[in-house]
Amino acid sequence: MDTLELILHPVRLRIMWALSGGRVRTTSELCESLPDIPKTTLYRHVALLADGGLLEVAGEQRVRGMVERHYRLRQGAANVDPETAGAMSLEEHRHGFAAAMAALLAEFNAYLDRPAADPVADRVGYRQGTLWLRPEEMEEVAGELRQVLAPRAGNGPGDGRRPYVLSAIFFPTEEPEPGAGPGQAVS
Repeated sequence: MDTLELILHPVRLRIMWALSGGRVRTTSELCESLPDIPKTTLYRHVALLADGGLLEVAGEQRVRGMVERHYRLRQGAANVDPETAGAMSLEEHRHGFAAAMAALLAEFNAYLDRPAADPVADRVGYRQGTLWLRPEEMEEVAGELRQVLAPRAGNGPGDGRRPYVLSAIFFPTEEPEPGAGPGQAVS
């Protein structure tokens, strides 16, 4: 199974999210944090991610005669680089988006199922809007977002921090106007 196929699966995406931000967890801890995923399914997907090099063993300890592994996400391994994204077919992009949305929906449902869920107090947001941008403006927006988020990207657990999922989704909703080439505005 190639890296792209490993990443583009809703359960594996959720496991990777659960290990993001430098978190180290055992499969038992993953089962506790993802209670809607059957244990056998979770163990199978953890094994696939580890075998595929996306997860690494951060440590091991003996517990009741068995070896318990502590996993972490291998830094940078779960990213789809621009070259890989460029080589993906439209159907692979469709599959990847569907997997990401399924994982996001499952994660949101798991949040709402928690006894202490409080969307207002937790500042939950799910808004959409439209920006009219030329391609170079879109690049500027992406760069500005990276600059805003970069100072917080290295934050780890602790110090009262909670993990938040941030999903930025950008895609054009209409075809360009006739006669407008890349980066050109129509007068």
